[in-house]
Amino acid sequence: MELSIEQALHQGVAAHNSGNLQEAKLIYQAILKSDPKHPDANHNLGLIAISVDQIALALPLFKTALDGNPSIERFWVSYIDALIKDNQLKSAKQAIRKAKKKGFNVKKLGALVAKSKVKADTKEPSKEQLSGLLHHYQNGRYYDAEKLARSLSIQFPSHNFSWKILGAVLKETDRLSEALLTGKKTIEIAPDDAEAHFNLGNTLKELDRLEQAAASYTQAIVLKSDFVEALSNLGNVLKELGRLDESEVSLRQAIAVKADYAQAHNNLGNTLTELGRFELAEASYKQAIVLKSDFVEAHSNLGNICRKLGKLEEAEASLRQAIVLKDDYFEALSNLGVTLKELGKLEESEASLRQALAVKSDHAEVRSNLGVTLKELGKYDEAETNLRQAIVLKSDFAEAQNNLGNTLQELGRLDEAEASYKRAIALQPDYAEAHHSLSFTLLKSGKLKEGLDEYEWRWKLAKNVSKNRVFPQPLWDGSQSLKGKRILLWCEQGIGDTINWSSCLSLVAAQAEQTVVECQEKLIPLLARSFPSVEIKRENRSLDSQRDDFDFHLPMGSLYRHFIQKIGQNANVDAYLVPDPVRVNFWRKRLNSLGKAPFIGVSWKSSVVNPFRQKHYPPISEWYSVLSISEVTFINLQYVDFADDLTKIQNDIGVKVHNFDDLDQYNDVDDVTALCAALDMVVSTKVTPLIFSSGVGTPTKIANWRQSVWNNVITNPVSSSVDMFERNTWEPWDNVFQLIAEDISKLKNKTLHSNDDL
Repeated sequence: MELSIEQALHQGVAAHNSGNLQEAKLIYQAILKSDPKHPDANHNLGLIAISVDQIALALPLFKTALDGNPSIERFWVSYIDALIKDNQLKSAKQAIRKAKKKGFNVKKLGALVAKSKVKADTKEPSKEQLSGLLHHYQNGRYYDAEKLARSLSIQFPSHNFSWKILGAVLKETDRLSEALLTGKKTIEIAPDDAEAHFNLGNTLKELDRLEQAAASYTQAIVLKSDFVEALSNLGNVLKELGRLDESEVSLRQAIAVKADYAQAHNNLGNTLTELGRFELAEASYKQAIVLKSDFVEAHSNLGNICRKLGKLEEAEASLRQAIVLKDDYFEALSNLGVTLKELGKLEESEASLRQALAVKSDHAEVRSNLGVTLKELGKYDEAETNLRQAIVLKSDFAEAQNNLGNTLQELGRLDEAEASYKRAIALQPDYAEAHHSLSFTLLKSGKLKEGLDEYEWRWKLAKNVSKNRVFPQPLWDGSQSLKGKRILLWCEQGIGDTINWSSCLSLVAAQAEQTVVECQEKLIPLLARSFPSVEIKRENRSLDSQRDDFDFHLPMGSLYRHFIQKIGQNANVDAYLVPDPVRVNFWRKRLNSLGKAPFIGVSWKSSVVNPFRQKHYPPISEWYSVLSISEVTFINLQYVDFADDLTKIQNDIGVKVHNFDDLDQYNDVDDVTALCAALDMVVSTKVTPLIFSSGVGTPTKIANWRQSVWNNVITNPVSSSVDMFERNTWEPWDNVFQLIAEDISKLKNKTLHSNDDL
């Protein structure tokens, strides 16, 4: 069915408004074939011609529209404007007089007359003047460019190019308020100049007037729908306004217009990062670099996103490449410092952060990060100084207050640490890291209730969110009666914590009709034997939201909170783990086959290594005073990464530490516990085997760092068979191992005397 002319016109206008000018043009031309004098089709076709600077083509179209319907004001406006643009000033004045006779608004006509007079009376700068102005600006001769631009803007006040260059010069020389006024003047002269709106948006963005900047970029895009730079910058501003979905749309539009526009790919990466879509952000940054290999910002951003994704080596490489391209690139230097710290390359981290401060000495975040690195390096005085400087630079800097608290805690200044954490929380009440750190300081200070309450903030830490479990049933709050009730206790940390906290199971079982523990599978034999009245099951999270087989639940790390009186009195002094008696006898016989008693188990480091953990684990070379004791048989309890250390002990000290190759010390927890029960003593740093040995009542000597956050009621073993030998942060380990060696010597002498008596 054929369309009527009016229906066709409606379609043409719709295409015109949506920016599809070619389709609109074809429709208008089809209308004119049927009705050559159709006013609206002629007028709209003239508008399309004007938009591509075809004024000569537009003029007869506007004239035909006017002849067909002289009562439409916009036809007069378009016709007169075209005459003025074509420098037909006399004809424009005649047309204005005719329009006035038709009774149109005097004020509007006055504006047209004024515009006509401006065009009639104003000459344009010469090509040489404009070329010279542009040459000055493009070559960075801003003084000369400003001087010429001001001169031209006085001589030719209605010529927008000189105003545009003047605004650009003012922005480049950080005179943003003046640039803003100049930008507005440019738009007043040329309201349809898309670039002028774009430039104004840039100035407004620099002034942090983001909503207005977004409006200016939007107007630039309205005037020029394929203005890729405006689309990209609008995406940036929308990101900063928190309108992330709109930002992504704008940036993808920019890329659709110009697929090889590296800046838009980089900006899209930034928005995707804010949206938490890190893998897609990584791909965007990589595409930006493919398009522009020397794109320093993209290399830096790629480094940041790789760090967030845990790809630390790749992050380091990208950030170093950014610095190769620009050696004083502050963001890359700063972020490289953070990445190197996470890699454990502390000296390099310090160097990179100091380079960043050489660029921006008053940057609070970098001062704080340097303080953290210096703390890890053991340079506590410098760490404290930098953290306090960060707080001076930024008084509401909650993270720096928290970092200062961590430093003060490691120095044993608990009251000051507590105050610093509380200042961080006052600044940012939902700051989970500060609450969590505060909990340990309070526990170390003996403030058990307050500390255990703060410890509940662990569930707000990003690393723990996925560990939490959500059930239809409520958490047990400690006050609800468990009489006739079934309670589920579930593990949340490593096996050492699970076993340590299981020392409270009998307290819960005494109140509940049935107590169920869900734990790591390898703990089931040991815990089932140790707590026969408790049902021990393998952890199963698959149906948490549908569970109906209990009345209350509780994570095991919250047990102490509900038994503060018992914990405070250290009532749990007896061995609480029951090893397999058959395996204990097996291990006693096997130990006797190796050599003389006493048999001493040793464990010296964790399977996880980072700068903080290393403060707890002196290298095996520092164990000399213990391992050099003669007539003692040492047994390895180290469950990973021990072969080189055993060789070193044999070569350097001449002592063999026996290892049982047929014992899986990592997975066979029940048998390791039986071995610990067969030993005469265990010497260990703060690692898991000491929980097995102390739990079965074997005398356990612990080389411990006194100021560690792990030195508290939550993480310390509860058995009375434990002796702690502590060194302060500022002390070497020598005295600790010497004291432990004295205890081993006493045990050895006691064993020798017992053998003599036999």
